Formats: sequence, C-alpha cells, structure tokens
Amino acid sequence: MRRVILALFLSALPVFVLPALAMANPAGPVRDKAAFLSLVKDRELRIGLYNLTLRVTPDGKITGSALGWGITGNWTWQDGYFCRDIDWSGYAVPYNCQLVEVVDASRLRFTSDKGAGQSASFRLR
Repeated sequence: MRRVILALFLSALPVFVLPALAMANPAGPVRDKAAFLSLVKDRELRIGLYNLTLRVTPDGKITGSALGWGITGNWTWQDGYFCRDIDWSGYAVPYNCQLVEVVDASRLRFTSDKGAGQSASFRLR
C-alpha cells in the first residue's frame, strides 16, 4: 500500500518551492536565486491532494511532510534551476534540477529535468 501511495506522490512531485515578483512578472520562469528566495521566504509550499507541506529555507534545507510522513532534504541553485535531493520517510527521491515558474500570485510550478519532465504546482501559504 505504501508503495502505491509513494508512486502516486512521486508522479505528481518532481520536486519541491510571490509577492514582489508576481507583481512585476505575473507569470514566467524564475532564473535568479534571490528572486526564488523572495518568493518562498517564510512561506509553505503545499499540494492539498497529498497533504504535502514543504518549507525551503535560505540555508539550503527542505523540511515538511506528505501523507503523514516526514520529508527532509537539501537544495542548491545552479544555472537558473532549483536542484534538490530529498528523503521521504526513508525513501530517497533522486537528485533533480527543476525549472521554477510563477503561475500566479499564489502558485509556483516546478518542472523536473530542467523543464523537460513532469511538473507540479504548489500553493504558497
């Protein structure tokens, strides 16, 4: 059962992460680390379907939970992409660099494989 839940979760989660940028650029890619940090500072990234909540901190840490199990990880910003590795309750999610885009004033989209893979939209709270 846990493997089925994990497969569903991972298929919608190529990762994991608006005010000033949303006003200046209502939609589009985030290519700068400082701009990304301004979007996620003191906010949670959420996907309600999976009861997924993440925090991405300036010191390169990722914390949160999904479906009741803890998530930890690390991230860096490389060549305009959010690159992360995470562990979901003992399951290592492979390292991946993702394109981050502003969808609207309350959502960010992360697309795996530098924008060529699957994507997931997160609400900012």
